Amino acid sequence: MKASKIAYKPVGLALGALSGMAAGALFKQAWKMLGHEDDAPDATDEERSWREVLLAASLQGAIFAGVKAAVDRAGATATRSLTGTWPG
Repeated sequence: MKASKIAYKPVGLALGALSGMAAGALFKQAWKMLGHEDDAPDATDEERSWREVLLAASLQGAIFAGVKAAVDRAGATATRSLTGTWPG
């Protein structure tokens, strides 16, 4: 394994944690903007409809995937500009 890949591992883990927190906050704001309550429904919430549960899960998944991809790409680009090699 290349040294650049090994060196990038802790950076990637830190970026992953930060992206998860950012995505969570973004989802919470998006859910509020859609006119729903503060908290998204859990899949086992008996008082919420299928539609609402599946909408929340789909929106959350899309936001998390988008934020993760953006953060991973920015981290890889920054690594290349600092080290001259792509971490992937």
